[in-house]
Formats: sequence, structure tokens, C-alpha cells
Amino acid sequence: MTENYSSPVDSSSRPPETVDGLRQLALSIARGESELRLGPKSREVLARLIDLQGDQVLLSISSAARRLEVNPSSISRLARSLGYARFSDLQKVLLSAHFSSSASFYRDHAASALAADKRSLHVQAQQLCAENKHNIDRFLQGVKHEDIEAFAQAVVNAPRVRLYGVRQFHALCSFSAYGLGMLRPDVALLSDATNGVAEGLASLSEGDVLIAASCQPYTRQVVDVCRMAQAHGIHTLAVTDYASSALVKYSQVSILVPHESSFISNSMVAYFAAMECLINACATLAGDDAGKAISRRDRFITELDIEMR
Repeated sequence: MTENYSSPVDSSSRPPETVDGLRQLALSIARGESELRLGPKSREVLARLIDLQGDQVLLSISSAARRLEVNPSSISRLARSLGYARFSDLQKVLLSAHFSSSASFYRDHAASALAADKRSLHVQAQQLCAENKHNIDRFLQGVKHEDIEAFAQAVVNAPRVRLYGVRQFHALCSFSAYGLGMLRPDVALLSDATNGVAEGLASLSEGDVLIAASCQPYTRQVVDVCRMAQAHGIHTLAVTDYASSALVKYSQVSILVPHESSFISNSMVAYFAAMECLINACATLAGDDAGKAISRRDRFITELDIEMR
């Protein structure tokens, strides 16, 4: 890793003593709200270190460096840049969070699904399900009440809500638009078969909400849409993976969801679980208004005789 760090933080300001504090610092750095400046690679290393919280790989700076594919000296410099005297001080913060033994699945990955033993398909399925459960546990460990409330308040109070994601995240956004559309009017995907992204953004006004979703490797167009939406006063909510995500810089609220697994592509299970949590939170905050919207929907379904009973 060859990039410049800013000077270590002033000795009068203590570095974060909790994982939550460290995560908030990473988000502030990503959004440019902190006096501390880190290059893109360093921000990514910090985000991934936070993601490893409680993992035994952190017991050694060498093993952590191997996992992150960087030099141990790079992690040492990062720790000092954050205000810690040495890596061991940062290490104590990261190891203060204890996860279940399911974390070992990430160390014990066998080959990819294409090279897996054809006689062990059930074992492979068990591993993948355990990894998905672990990702959901890590999401719950990292997300705070304030994050969920801020997301839900923004969605409930916005005049219009649009969702944007591509490839696998298009499916997540479609699912989420359906769920949120049960609770309130004027929820839709940003672009569809008739309107493109530019038309979708042009239909939004200051104070409307855009929910954007992407994970590493981030899709350039999703980042560009977030940047443009923020520049025009549209409230942007990001559902992404790391505090170093390119979406965080252009979002008012960031919901971080882990996705590492042995699935052949980016695993979406934890993302769907996270969105179910967020949609339920919107229903809770909307209260009677959400109840009326759902009842109205039920009446139309009944009158049109849509469902077989």
C-alpha cells in the first residue's frame, strides 16, 4: 500500500475505544467530515479491519495483514494515523467484540463451488447457510437503533421514495419497493422499462428520498446517481458493505451489511434480511397510516379476486 497518511490525530483527542466509535470515525472519514484524511486504500483497510472485529485472525498483525493482503507495516501506520500508539491498542478495540465460532468458516473455506466435492453437496449447503447466518449476525452487531430509525424516518416522511440498484441489487431494490409500497404511496424503482435514470432523477425534488444499494466492486453508475442526487438536495440512503464504500460519501444514512461467503457471486441473503428489518421499522414508525395503506391494498386484492383461496 503506497499512499500518504495524514498526521496522527492530536494527542489531546483520544482515539475510539469501542468498535462503534471506530465505525463512526470511518464513516466520518469517508464522508470528508473528519479532520483525519486517509487515502482510498487505507479507508478500505480500516473498513475491512472493522469488519473482522472479534475474529481470531486479529490476534496477530501478520495474520491480519495476510487476510487483508497488505503489509503489516501498512496496518501499523494506519493504527498510528488513527491516534493509537501501536497496533496492539487498535487490536484491543477490534477484539472487544466476540463472535460465535462461525467466524471460522471464513478461514476454512474450501475451493469454490465449481471445485467442490460432488459427494459433499449437503456439507457445502450447510457451510453456505452458516456463512449467511454469520453475515446476518454481523449486520445486527454493527447496525444501531439510531441507524434504523434515521432510515425509517426518512422513508416515512419523504414526499417520494425511489430505489436504485443494478445487477443483483436490482432484485433487492424491486423487493424493497414492493414492501415499502405496501406502507405508503409514491414508492418506485428509479428507472424502469419506460424511463431511464436521468428521467427518474428529474422527477424527484429536494426532500425526496433515494435508496441506493451496491457492494464491492461498486457499480460506477450507482455511485454517480448518488452523487447527483445529493447535489440536488435529494435525501440519499445507502445500503452497502463497508464504511469505505463509494456510496457512503454521498449518503445521509448508511446501512452496512456484510456479504462474504462461498457463494459464487456476492451473497444477497443478509441484504434481504436487512431490508426486511428496515421495512418493518418503516411500518412501525408509520403506524396507523401504514395500517390503512395495507388495508386498502387488501381490499383491491379481494375485489379483483386476485388470490386463489
